[in-house]
Amino acid sequence: MKAQSAILSIGLAAGLFAAAGTPARANDSSAEIAVGGLVLTKSDDIEMRSEDLFVSAKEIRVTYHFFNRSARDKTVTVAFPTPDVTLDFIDGLNSIPHEGSENFLDFSTKVDGKAVPTQIEAKAFGNGVDQTALLKQLGVPLYPDPTYEGLDGLPKEKWDELEKLGLAMVNEYDAGKGWERHLAPSWTLKTTFHFQQTFPAGREVVIEHRYKPATGSGVGTALAYPSSEPDSEYVQYLRKYCVEKSFLAAMERARVAAKADNPPFGDQRISYILKTGANWAGPIKDFRLVVDKGSPDYLVTFCADGLKKISPTQFEMRKTNFTPTADLDVLILTPRNDN
Repeated sequence: MKAQSAILSIGLAAGLFAAAGTPARANDSSAEIAVGGLVLTKSDDIEMRSEDLFVSAKEIRVTYHFFNRSARDKTVTVAFPTPDVTLDFIDGLNSIPHEGSENFLDFSTKVDGKAVPTQIEAKAFGNGVDQTALLKQLGVPLYPDPTYEGLDGLPKEKWDELEKLGLAMVNEYDAGKGWERHLAPSWTLKTTFHFQQTFPAGREVVIEHRYKPATGSGVGTALAYPSSEPDSEYVQYLRKYCVEKSFLAAMERARVAAKADNPPFGDQRISYILKTGANWAGPIKDFRLVVDKGSPDYLVTFCADGLKKISPTQFEMRKTNFTPTADLDVLILTPRNDN
């Protein structure tokens, strides 16, 4: 299946769709608690009749309709894994809605219209290795706040150890009180929200999730620096977001109009885990995705198939009997004065 790039730049360029790349996809999953933590599993009895997903830089909303097609009630752990978040206290944590909080995404769940509590499984990785136990042993919170509490108080020999493990880095600066050195966290958080849910035999259950995405952002964009090197960030962006020539042309027109050396855009990057939607029985019978770029003046590109523009800022994709095979990555370019 070919995918399409949604290119929306009202006021800068026409809305265009061009074939390329891989398709986007969807997200809740059944799970089990195993040694080492939560493990996503496949359910053979509970089908996902529909998924309605809304994605923007400010909010993500998703509604699922599940149906237990077996003759018995089924109680399973329903898990919602979120994309990885790598802490960066040196360049700023503008991607995290509520740093210092375990529920840093303001994640909430409803089942059949009623709010239900969710548990949180969090793991911290450095250099690709799970170091959660070490941080807990040291008394370091997995969700730190900008005061560096829990890290600065560690013995200096631990500073070196955490740096080597890819869990922290030294931040040096002068804020008007003389030169300061702080140990800043740099680990990657892997967070999964989960809860126990009973699916009655022969009955539909509606599950809703809502949260604020940990949106990556920058004052510029890698697309402003063309490169033919296969491992360059520019080439990675082209592939990851299915960027088309018409999108790059819109950027260039904006650069010329602004009389600037580089296109006058910052970027917002949104990731959504869709592949786990394939863990339920059979394909998703009715799948709907809406991506909202936030303003008619913004540019947006992502990999999807059969897109339709439904408003000045929104694109819609609909699929029947859909089996997600890839995750969704959305790139929004915003005029620099809007960042």
